[in-house]
Amino acid sequence: MQASSWQVYDQTLQSRLFIGTALYASPQIMMDAITASQAQVITLSLRRQTPTASKNGEKFWQLVQSLGCRLLPNTAGCFSAKEAVKTARLARELFQTDWIKLEVLGDSYNLQPDPFALLEATKVLISEGFKVFPYSTDDLVLCQKLADLGCEVIMPWGAPIGTGKGLLNPYALQMVRERLPEITLLVDAGIGKPSDAVQAMELGYDGVLLNTAVAEALEPAQMAVAFSQAINAGRLAYEAGVMPPRAHAKASTPTIEQPLWQQYGE
Repeated sequence: MQASSWQVYDQTLQSRLFIGTALYASPQIMMDAITASQAQVITLSLRRQTPTASKNGEKFWQLVQSLGCRLLPNTAGCFSAKEAVKTARLARELFQTDWIKLEVLGDSYNLQPDPFALLEATKVLISEGFKVFPYSTDDLVLCQKLADLGCEVIMPWGAPIGTGKGLLNPYALQMVRERLPEITLLVDAGIGKPSDAVQAMELGYDGVLLNTAVAEALEPAQMAVAFSQAINAGRLAYEAGVMPPRAHAKASTPTIEQPLWQQYGE
């Protein structure tokens, strides 16, 4: 059974997994993993994967195009609003899309987004017609300000990029979900295993963006399938309505019409 389709800006999607194209041991392993994931949106970096950069870059670009996926170029590696805006403009020209995953980093050690530069760049790009997918922390106020600027999609982290630590602060992520019910939310970064993705989806997140957890698995294609199924399962559970936890036991077998000795003991 497939979870419900969803709307991401101007695109209707079935898969709720966005997957990256970096860190794979070979282009063929990347192709196999992305195909196995059934993802409809793939992220790629302008700096590493420009189609006109070299003969190898052109070959990579042809492989990416053959996947038939929607492209989400990112501004990975940018440490200022000015640099991120410039990269986004180049990406729009090269990849012919107004979608942009906006990363403006503030720290080179844990790759945490710079909230001030992120807001600055978002404001500029939205004014220029970009459909911005901002990579942010799980700070509620920051996410609210991004929504106020016009972002229809926000992507708070679960943990720092590439750490695989999962959802370090589920409470914060849940608050963002509850306070921004009309915003499309994806957990971006920090996902390490399929159960992390299930947890994000059970919180009500609309999707998950990941790369390292698949690319650095021993069997990337198999792991991609695992994540695809986990994300679908988590969304189905959310749509079905997860039972609330209780502080006490509740018998699942009714006692009505049972003999008294079964109800009260001999």
